[in-house]
Amino acid sequence: MKSKFWNFIFWLVIAAAFIGPGTVTTAASAGANYQYQLLWALLFSTLACIVLQEAAARVSIATGDGLGGVIKKRFESKKLVWFIAIAVFLGCAAYEAGNILGAISGLALIVTGIPKAVFTIIIVLVAAAVLLIGKISTVANLMGLVVAIMGFAFIYAAFNIEVDSSAFLSGLLIPEINEENALLTLGLVGTTIVPYNIFLGSGLAKGQTIKQMRSGMIPSIIIGGLISMAVLVVGTALEGQFSFSGLFNTMTDSYGAFMGFVFAIGLFAAGFTSSITAALAGAITIESASKEQSEEKSWKFQRVWIVVLLTGLVFGVIDIKPVPVIILAQAANGFILPLLAFILWLMVNNKGLMKNYTNGMLLNLLMGVTVFVTAILGFINVFKAAYAVTGESFSFSGNNRAIIISLAFLALAGGVVKIIGERKSI
Repeated sequence: MKSKFWNFIFWLVIAAAFIGPGTVTTAASAGANYQYQLLWALLFSTLACIVLQEAAARVSIATGDGLGGVIKKRFESKKLVWFIAIAVFLGCAAYEAGNILGAISGLALIVTGIPKAVFTIIIVLVAAAVLLIGKISTVANLMGLVVAIMGFAFIYAAFNIEVDSSAFLSGLLIPEINEENALLTLGLVGTTIVPYNIFLGSGLAKGQTIKQMRSGMIPSIIIGGLISMAVLVVGTALEGQFSFSGLFNTMTDSYGAFMGFVFAIGLFAAGFTSSITAALAGAITIESASKEQSEEKSWKFQRVWIVVLLTGLVFGVIDIKPVPVIILAQAANGFILPLLAFILWLMVNNKGLMKNYTNGMLLNLLMGVTVFVTAILGFINVFKAAYAVTGESFSFSGNNRAIIISLAFLALAGGVVKIIGERKSI
């Protein structure tokens, strides 16, 4: 029982990684702007996160290699591996800025009179000390305990808010996406299914059995999804435009000073844990793509997480506002996620790689749905970027919607054809 408990705490690092200020910002914004309408996106993204994280971890267990090494071996392309690894690493750096800024915002809500630059330096130094002194397993266990505190804070806050149960169930079970909520929907999925988390989970799975991995990882992601939903519920209490201070004031005015304190602590914990896990995931991702594997304590491994932390330090010191930075990072995540989901789908069906650990019918169905939806969200993001270049506003309607859904179907059909070939590989 003790071993199972610590295995569960160990895997909570996955929840710690995806429940950062980005989750708080995006989920609370969804609640503030659309009430319970986008709960379905969090339910889907939680299930899809389980499917992709489990697949990536199973790849590492089956092959004994990191995800980057397996991609390199399967597709015989260093360029593909490094394209993904660098994109994921840059995502880590972008998220790190938001993580530290979010943690600072949480502290600033309850501690006044201290410059944000001082908060930034303290957070970066503490994060660096944790990564420098502790092993990956120690860091994971520590982050798991902090996640428990963060989860309690947000769930406690959600239970103290009056909820419309009918609207809650409708938003949870009936998908609705349109031109108005498309970006936030993309953000909700992007903040839960994080590419660097896929590499992190793959690295953490080394040395475990399939049973150990699943018994720790799946409950962790479910808890993370519940916390995200709690944040969305908390966001419904806010009227008007979302901001950390606005939600803090709403919680304080409506439910007392203690509820405001609970929100601030949850926000700080979300930022602090993610500032450590993003840096760690960046190092694991680059290490996975490297020709030669390096030890946790080596300079080659450490310099990667140092760069990620320094990026967050710079953004924190120059005091860029957290909300737009975080939402931009979530949206940018949509570029790489569909590609990684597609690649994983192919690899877990390759008998030559996976041997007895290939996907069954149910897992293939779930991964197919995941690839299709992430492809839609990815194409939405590409179209939005293209429209932004021309100075026009993107609308997910009419021809745009038809083209995007058609492209997603083509990606799905291509995946099915490729999988038939993968399952014949020996």
